[in-house]
Amino acid sequence: MDSKMGNFFDSIGSFFSGGDKIPWCDRDVILECEKEVKSATDGESEDQKKESIMRLSWALVHSRQAEDIQRGIDMLEASLASSSPPLQDREKLYLLAVGYYRTGDYSRSRQLVERCLEVQPDWRQALALKKTIEDKIAKDGVIGIGITATAVGLIAGGIAAALARKK
Repeated sequence: MDSKMGNFFDSIGSFFSGGDKIPWCDRDVILECEKEVKSATDGESEDQKKESIMRLSWALVHSRQAEDIQRGIDMLEASLASSSPPLQDREKLYLLAVGYYRTGDYSRSRQLVERCLEVQPDWRQALALKKTIEDKIAKDGVIGIGITATAVGLIAGGIAAALARKK
């Protein structure tokens, strides 16, 4: 019984905190990835350069800074334009979905996750992100309904008070 109550309170806390299971990335990791990209650009193979750019893109879309996330989205969209094997596109689409989720564009994020799942329907990481997106959309809907109901209640109460005062 105690564990059920604990799970209940954890889920309530998670609901209000907006907690998700998507990892964050610190600024120092981004700086290291940027150094890696620069060094790969200066002399490494093309494959090494692409790998370091993917690591930087991952770090950027997992950042807490909006400008880093947007930079990651821009890099991924530019690299998606070049033809790649489907599995590499799947990775880029997933990272784009994370980036758009972080910026609050949940519909775009969901579209990209759906495209990932077209390439690999049983990809657990994409399925987990899809559930996170859908939970966030549902939570935002519940909060919106609550705000609307409160506003309607306040207006109705104001009207009732005004009518009571007239009589």
